Amino acid sequence: MPLSWSPSRREVVVRRRTVLGSMIAAPLLGSGCGGADDDALTFFFQARPEEARARTRIIDAFRRHRPDIEVRTILSGPDPLQQMLTYCAGGRCPDVLMAWELLYAGLAERGVLLDLRDLIARDPVGATLREDGYPELYDVFGYGGGQFALPEQWSGVFLYYNRELFARAGVVAPSSWDAAWSFDEFLSAATALTRGTGRDRQWGFVDGWVPAYSAACFGMNNGVEWFTPPVAPVRANVGDPRFAAGVQFYADLALRHGVAPKVADRQSVSAYDLFASGRAAMLLGGHWLYSEFAERADLDFDVTVLPVGPHGGPSAITDVGCTGLAIAAASPRREQAWEFVKFATGPVGQAVIAESGLFVPVLRSAMRSPGFLAAHRRIRNLAVFTEGPEHSRPLAVTPTWGKVEAVLSRQFSRVLRGAASAESLGDSASDVDALLRERI
Repeated sequence: MPLSWSPSRREVVVRRRTVLGSMIAAPLLGSGCGGADDDALTFFFQARPEEARARTRIIDAFRRHRPDIEVRTILSGPDPLQQMLTYCAGGRCPDVLMAWELLYAGLAERGVLLDLRDLIARDPVGATLREDGYPELYDVFGYGGGQFALPEQWSGVFLYYNRELFARAGVVAPSSWDAAWSFDEFLSAATALTRGTGRDRQWGFVDGWVPAYSAACFGMNNGVEWFTPPVAPVRANVGDPRFAAGVQFYADLALRHGVAPKVADRQSVSAYDLFASGRAAMLLGGHWLYSEFAERADLDFDVTVLPVGPHGGPSAITDVGCTGLAIAAASPRREQAWEFVKFATGPVGQAVIAESGLFVPVLRSAMRSPGFLAAHRRIRNLAVFTEGPEHSRPLAVTPTWGKVEAVLSRQFSRVLRGAASAESLGDSASDVDALLRERI
């Protein structure tokens, strides 16, 4: 669900999907809703170049399966939500659309997305997708009583760690979500892994995701969800002392304990570069980084789970961080679109995803496949991936997320910079709750 603090920069920041990346991938893909074959099924998605190639493999497999259905792809720019709204407002909405955890509810509320329940109910494959999948991922795309997308890949967030640095410091990382370390154990490990000064400093922990979202995950791992309920929430829990304590623990890793770079320092060097160069022992990020680290023969790394606070547990949890596939309500090719969606989210499409190493599949059968194991052969703690979906929780699914995010952004920024304590997050609770009650 891999995300970023600004909706317009969401994929750009978190998944390093820059405009340049889109330009590189563009020759593989179509660039608009018009084209030589206006009867083709149009598929709108966002991807880095290597991810675009993986999606092309799924499309090629679908063409072999259904040669009677032509598929034309449309690659998103840096602001997929605005681009989709522009297309659909002009009567040129793509038939199949990529859906994001934090963004799709607004489209569903506007009537842009088709409720898939009837298609799922009348197709035997629909029951198979639900039974072989993970309810934690499937349900995140259920909003207002409808089912507006099917999950296609899981990313989550967890910790990458440098095996060599851990061994040198005598630190042992947990190997599964059910055997998580405590906040105290995590801090002790990060302290032992921090050494040196200045340019030679080795950090115990760096954040490769969005700091405010990461801090919220620490709050959630201290026993309280960020919003209640996470889908169509009516209340923000930022004022809950347990949530605030988890956020404060995250902030203090940099502000008080010095085991992580401060916010100001993050502007000069990326967390990815620090970890890849051996100057950081742990990095918080999602599966979108795996293929980049796996290509580095000089980097001996593995994955482990987020820590659990004194009020959390017994298992660690993570953000859902998955994307889904939706069908436009105005599509004149609903049946063809459904054939593609159920194929891409079904056994064959998920097998391609599993083999690619770029995504984590959303079907249990694909997760257990030889292809997935081969693509992740460098990972010893594979349960962090295979059990990740079951330990996932949504951050928030609300059509007013853009407004909610703007309010929380200012408050979280002050906390993470040390200008206010995490207890101050409660000051914004009533404003956020009012926004949650708004209709778009």
